[in-house]
Amino acid sequence: MPKKAKSKAKSKAKLNIKKSKKGRRAAPPKRRKVAVSIPALEAAATEAADFAAKHEAAAAESKGAAEQRRSDADAARQEVAKLEAAAKKAKRDVAWGAAAVKEANNRAAKLDALAEKARREATGREAAAERARRAAAEKARREAAQQAKREAAEKARLEAIERAKRKAAEKAERDAARKAEREAARQAKREAAEKAKIEAAERAQREAAEKAEREAARKVEREAAKEAKREAARIAKIEAAAEAKRQAAEKVEAEREAAERAEREAAER
Repeated sequence: MPKKAKSKAKSKAKLNIKKSKKGRRAAPPKRRKVAVSIPALEAAATEAADFAAKHEAAAAESKGAAEQRRSDADAARQEVAKLEAAAKKAKRDVAWGAAAVKEANNRAAKLDALAEKARREATGREAAAERARRAAAEKARREAAQQAKREAAEKARLEAIERAKRKAAEKAERDAARKAEREAARQAKREAAEKAKIEAAERAQREAAEKAEREAARKVEREAAKEAKREAARIAKIEAAAEAKRQAAEKVEAEREAAERAEREAAER
């Protein structure tokens, strides 16, 4: 918006300059002195418009006093409008005659004074806007520094909490690992004791089985020896009976042969 106002004021000033040039060409030679003061008036109006535009730009930068500066800019624009109206009226006065030259010069002087006053006021407002801008920048810088400090403190707090959590987790993990190792050692010890117990029971069972087996073998051997002994006695008895029977048979046969031989011998005699 300040750029539009500035361009509008410049275009009006250029139009007024063109009109004043046309007026100078149409004016009589004796009124050239008045034509020279009118461009100065228009230049003053243009300068006032520039200062008003600068004031509007400064007012746009300062947020705190924006409304006040806008009202000042409106007043400056109104003053410019008044200056332009006065310039037009001065042109009309020039067209009316040489009698209004003195009045136009006086009005031009008044307008110059007003333009100077407006320029001083615009300069003061620019300085105030610059101070306000610097104060706002300093405030923003302090707030940013405080925000950065708060963020750094919050970050440090979160990092400390995270470190504490990590340490607690690592401690819990180490405790769990040690507990698991102790539990595994106790379980291994229990399993070893159970295994030793089972192995001792199995060994005792094997030894008992082997002992029973040896006892049974010895018993079987004894029984077998007794049976063999009885069988040997029976066989010996049978063999003795057979031998006695054979000897008796042989004796009977010998006696029969001897009787037969005696009979043959007796028969031969």
